[in-house]
Amino acid sequence: MARAHPTTLLAVLIIAAIIYALVFYLPKPASDTDEKERDVDRSKTSHAQAVLHQHPKMPFGNLSTSPIINVMLCSDSNTLPGLIAAINSIRVNSKAHVRFYLVVDPDSVNHVKEWIEGSELNSIDYMLTAFNESWVKGKIPNQGAARKDLLTPLNFAKYYFPWIFPKVTGRIVFIDSDAVVQGDVEELSRISMRTGDAAAFSDDCSTVSNRVGLHQHNYASYINFESEKIKKLGFNPMKCSFNTGIFVANISLWKERRITEKLDYWLSINNKENIFGTQKGGGSSGPPMMIVFYEKYSQLPPEWNVRHLGVTSGTKYSDEFVHSAKLLHWNGRYKPWGRISQHTMVWEKFYIHDPTGQYKIARKYGNI
Repeated sequence: MARAHPTTLLAVLIIAAIIYALVFYLPKPASDTDEKERDVDRSKTSHAQAVLHQHPKMPFGNLSTSPIINVMLCSDSNTLPGLIAAINSIRVNSKAHVRFYLVVDPDSVNHVKEWIEGSELNSIDYMLTAFNESWVKGKIPNQGAARKDLLTPLNFAKYYFPWIFPKVTGRIVFIDSDAVVQGDVEELSRISMRTGDAAAFSDDCSTVSNRVGLHQHNYASYINFESEKIKKLGFNPMKCSFNTGIFVANISLWKERRITEKLDYWLSINNKENIFGTQKGGGSSGPPMMIVFYEKYSQLPPEWNVRHLGVTSGTKYSDEFVHSAKLLHWNGRYKPWGRISQHTMVWEKFYIHDPTGQYKIARKYGNI
C-alpha cells in the first residue's frame, strides 16, 4: 500500500485541528432561556451601572473582602444635608475600612459627587448611584398622607439593595439619612444575630409626643387588620412594631429568602387592597417590612438606634443621654437641618457645608 505524502498528512492534521477547535472552543449560541435571564439581570442593574461612581484612590477589587464594613444610605434632594452629616459621622468615628453605598435620586448624583469630592469626604471609599424609580412607580400610596416626605421613591430604595449592588456580600448596614453615628459602625455591623435571621431591627413600642402624650407603636397602628390577606397571616395586632430606619442585613439570607421580591409584592398590592393606607402607615416604607419580618428578626442594641428625636421640636432627652448614644435618629417631621429641631448642635458637629453653594440650611435665626 502506498504511503501518504508528508505534505498531505500535514494538511489532514491541520484540518482536523481546525474542526476540533470549532466544535469544542467556539462559544455556543445562547438559548432563549439564557437570553431571557440576562435580560432580567440587565433590567435590574443597568440603570445603576450607568451612573456609578467609585473613588479612584481606593479601588474596589474583591467586594467580599472581610474587613470592609458595608454601609448603605439613601437620600433625595430634600435630605442631602442629612446624608452628608451621616457619612461624615461614620467616617470620623470608625477606624474600620467602611465602604459607602449611596443611592440618590437621578438629579442629585452629580451634586453629591461634587459635595464629596470637594470636601474632607474626598478620601472615603464609596459607590454612588441613582435609584431606578421605575421599580416603585405606581406602587407608593399617594392619597391623604399626613407626611408627603414619606412618599418619595428614595424612601423605598432600601428594599432593593441586592438589585442595585448585586456583588455585595456578607452584611450590610442601612442607616437613614436623618441619623448620625457616634459609635464605631464596625460594632453595629458585627452585632450578634440569631441563626437564620436575615436582619436586625429595633423594637418600637412607644414614643413621646407633646400633643398626645404616649403614642403606641404596634402592628394595628400601621396595618389594616380588616384585610383578608392580613387575616390569613394570623398576626397579633397588638404586637410591638419595629423601626425600619436602621437595620443590619445578612445579604445571603436576604437573597435566599427573596426578601426584596416579597417587599415589592406587598408594596405592589397595597394600592389595590389597602393593606397599609396612608392613614395607617403614613405612607412610609415600614409596613411591608413589618409584614415580611414578623417575628423573624434579631434585636439591635438600644444604643444603636436612639430615635424619635424628630417627633417633637422641643428637647426631650438629657444632654448626657444624647452624648452616650451610639446612633441618634431624627425620625419624625422635625429634621436637624430644618428650621426647628431638638439637639441640633450634636448634628451640626458632623455637617459639612456644600462646597458648590447649592444647598444652605435654614435656621430660625439664619443659616448655620
